[in-house]
Amino acid sequence: MPLMKALLVNTSERTGGAAIAAHRLMYALRAEGVEAKMLVRDRQTQAAEVCALPPSWRNRARFVAERALVWGASRLRKRDIWRVDAARFGADITQLPAFVEADVVHLHWTQQGMLSTDGLRAIVRSGKPIVWTMHDMWPATAVCHHAGACMRFATGCHHCPQLGDGRGWGDLAAHVFRHKREALARANVHFVACSQWLGQLARQSALLAGKAVSVVGNAVPTQTFCPTNDRHALRRALGLPQSGRLVLFGAAKVTNRRKGIHLLQEAVAILAKTNPQAASETTLVVVGGETERLQGDWPTRAHAIPYLKGEAEMARLYQAVDAFVTPSLEENLPNTVAEAMLCGTPCVGFAVGGIPEMIAHRHNGYVAQPFDPADLAAGLLFATDPARHETLAHHAAADAARAHDPRTIAQQHIAIYKSLISIH
Repeated sequence: MPLMKALLVNTSERTGGAAIAAHRLMYALRAEGVEAKMLVRDRQTQAAEVCALPPSWRNRARFVAERALVWGASRLRKRDIWRVDAARFGADITQLPAFVEADVVHLHWTQQGMLSTDGLRAIVRSGKPIVWTMHDMWPATAVCHHAGACMRFATGCHHCPQLGDGRGWGDLAAHVFRHKREALARANVHFVACSQWLGQLARQSALLAGKAVSVVGNAVPTQTFCPTNDRHALRRALGLPQSGRLVLFGAAKVTNRRKGIHLLQEAVAILAKTNPQAASETTLVVVGGETERLQGDWPTRAHAIPYLKGEAEMARLYQAVDAFVTPSLEENLPNTVAEAMLCGTPCVGFAVGGIPEMIAHRHNGYVAQPFDPADLAAGLLFATDPARHETLAHHAAADAARAHDPRTIAQQHIAIYKSLISIH
């Protein structure tokens, strides 16, 4: 029996949460007998199963044109320029050999000049079955990745608040919404949300009306991200303090306000005032880009790690600390929480997006009220308490192993692929 061929499409191979999730899913599918490949614009490895758009100045030009369009539509404001994508410029992938050979096309995060709405229409017209994993709200809205309190996507996006009500170069949101709806009208497409939270929002979208929506989590390599019995040896190897409570915070760009660094700073300050003893025992470990900009901003000890190479090194860091904190203002199903929990590291975060689906309050971590720094401080204290740490760690690892098992996640996707191919 011939192997099923799946083509996973994402803007980047390894940069960003969606890229990491798609990359991991590709290998999980291959382990289950699917001939899965990944098509990207930005390639970071030379893996044979990853292919890229043909090298061309047009790739860069499409990216620049897309940003210029958004900038103009937002009346030349820079603040929200990365929060929206119009998909007016992109490549036609339907003539590429990897596309032609595929039995099913699996879209992931394809913005910033990778695919346009015209490119999406070409994929639909090819007749190939389509799966579209939603790593944020963009497939269900006109232009925004996170709609916040706005519900216009439920009836028809227009005058987007994130574009200054869309009065820069006409109503861009309404224009893109119309083009997306036309492209998807007759599509054999199955949407996959990574969290129940996002699945519920997807089912309310006017763009996705009548389309199938399933909820399937992200696959995470459980052999890499797993508990350890010797945290202290890892602390020595990583140059971390041997004693006290270590709390990890990480992001690609730690100063990104959407990641909630300002609320974490407030929480640590509250902890220092309300429980000086615990604060004196606490070291905040910060990993990611721009960590140098945070020097001297903490009332507790802080240890900056600018960069870690590879998943194995990141797993060692999760294993070495007592808790992981994600004070994000917007999230879907963060890979970092899944990775930390698989390593037996309790997590603390706000009740936003899919985080409450991952962290069971006071069972394997702590879910704080949005966006209450005092409750976040209480969560840090709870998750790092030596008296309950072993129990929390056990629950975290067991719960995450069930939720993110690569084989289970792959089989769920294969079932969706087969259902679409049978219709096709």
